[in-house]
Amino acid sequence: MSLKQRMADGERLVGTFIKTPAYEVIEVLAKSGLDFMILDAEHAPFDRARLDQCLAMGRALNFPLLVRIPNSEPSSILQALDSGAVGIVVPHVDTVAKAAHIAKSARFGHGGRGFAGSTRWAGFATRSADEVFAQSAAETVVVVQIEEPEGVDASEAIAGIDGVDALFAGPADLGICYGTTDPNSDVVRKAIGVVGEACKTHGKSYMTFAANAGPTQELAALGVNMFCIASEHGFMLQTARSVTAEVKAAK
Repeated sequence: MSLKQRMADGERLVGTFIKTPAYEVIEVLAKSGLDFMILDAEHAPFDRARLDQCLAMGRALNFPLLVRIPNSEPSSILQALDSGAVGIVVPHVDTVAKAAHIAKSARFGHGGRGFAGSTRWAGFATRSADEVFAQSAAETVVVVQIEEPEGVDASEAIAGIDGVDALFAGPADLGICYGTTDPNSDVVRKAIGVVGEACKTHGKSYMTFAANAGPTQELAALGVNMFCIASEHGFMLQTARSVTAEVKAAK
């Protein structure tokens, strides 16, 4: 079953951010039981070539990779999808117009995604246009990040846009915008709840970030069904610190 269908079914899904632009990280973590990974091309050093390599590994393993692109430009959306991403995560979506533009840019049609049958995603010219269009309808996922109060206020209208599959509440940026450095503060939790209600109203998936599994039950009560937990950096550090402390405590 595709990630898009699992999202539409409201399944609880667990993923992580990938900060290291190396296909070996994808190869290893695909064995972990995670449901998806997000290549972070906004905050990590993914150039076009290394993004392409990681997406090739995802396709080879039939493992769903999303790309958090650095902006909402159609060219960024096209490059990620053509290279093999099953979807995009777009930061700082604070208006209905921006969300609608993103959804259109990720879909084929007049004024939307440009068609090329020779890309990895399209099977390197081995499939008909009809097959490729059907694949887009069945597979392509658009996730918009709500990271400003304006986005929270517009979240119900954003969630109602055809072609937006999920909303992603960004707790750190929301906290900063609301005047706090605590992503677990009451004002941030309230905002997360507002976006959760918008997703529930329109039957859309709802994602947020958590540093660990601790707050997931509380977040689930606010409507979250997709959890982006830490990153491979976080996983490495947590394990290394735990093992180091255990060994030193046993002396």
